[in-house]
Amino acid sequence: MEEQSWSEISVFVKTEDIETAGSIANMVVPYGIYIEDYSALEEETWQIAHIDLIEEELLKKDKTKAIIHVYVNPHENPLEAVSFIRERLEAQGIENEIKISDCKTEDWVNNWKQYFHPMPIGKKLLIKPTWESCEEYENRKILHIEPGLAFGTGSHPTTRLCLETLENYVGEKSTVLDIGCGSGILSIACLLLGAKSAVGVDIDSLAVKTAKENGAENGFAEPRFCVFQGNLSDCVSGKYNLIVANIVADIIMEFNKEVGSLLTDDGVYITGGIIDTREDEVLYSFAQNGFEVIERKEEKGWLVFACRKAK
Repeated sequence: MEEQSWSEISVFVKTEDIETAGSIANMVVPYGIYIEDYSALEEETWQIAHIDLIEEELLKKDKTKAIIHVYVNPHENPLEAVSFIRERLEAQGIENEIKISDCKTEDWVNNWKQYFHPMPIGKKLLIKPTWESCEEYENRKILHIEPGLAFGTGSHPTTRLCLETLENYVGEKSTVLDIGCGSGILSIACLLLGAKSAVGVDIDSLAVKTAKENGAENGFAEPRFCVFQGNLSDCVSGKYNLIVANIVADIIMEFNKEVGSLLTDDGVYITGGIIDTREDEVLYSFAQNGFEVIERKEEKGWLVFACRKAK
């Protein structure tokens, strides 16, 4: 049977609006999104690669405009996604142009890969796509990753914030539970930072497959790194001293009801994927379920919290 094409939604906005527009587009799908923004091309290239040689074709790109590419799978209606994005952009007063085209799976994966390059994260990590070569970088731990269709590359603010927060709490005795693990990036990062063990859980079979493959790519497999498919209550038991959930506010507030039974008394619970407009709701949910916030990070309207059980 002929493979069905995915729909590629291209959203054109001014670079000054890219943070808000990108956050809106990211609400549509948890996978397959990348942003073309060349406004800081020279500066970012120097920071990452310490070189000022850039292809002439890239230098000619319009630095006043950005393009957000969203990919919708064959079983979903792209017109619903377009309607959602357009309505939210117009509500924010953001000028936009939106186009839809067909794109085979292998084409969009390869297109997206052009914009995923090695990224230093926090003080200790370097995220490196498996298809890129990279020498040692400031003595950082290198996390090799092939996200496939699973969420989690380190490029999204909420993933970066989670990784930076984890650095402060991972130790050699850490037992980690990664809820909604996606590509496995957070749990694998914990293992690279010295954690004793990590368990990932996700309802998506593709995410589970991807996380296991990424674990193997970085030298981690069972029993130190285990990944399960299913709901939290169905496949996770025991106690963990570090739990991380980088999903969305509504699901995190549901997890808040269960996580306490899985967290050790002195453990740390880290949550991400929370838009700043939902902060009060999430904080109320923490308090209602016996958690107190010990650290808060924010970037581009996204929030990450570290919590402990309230005394």
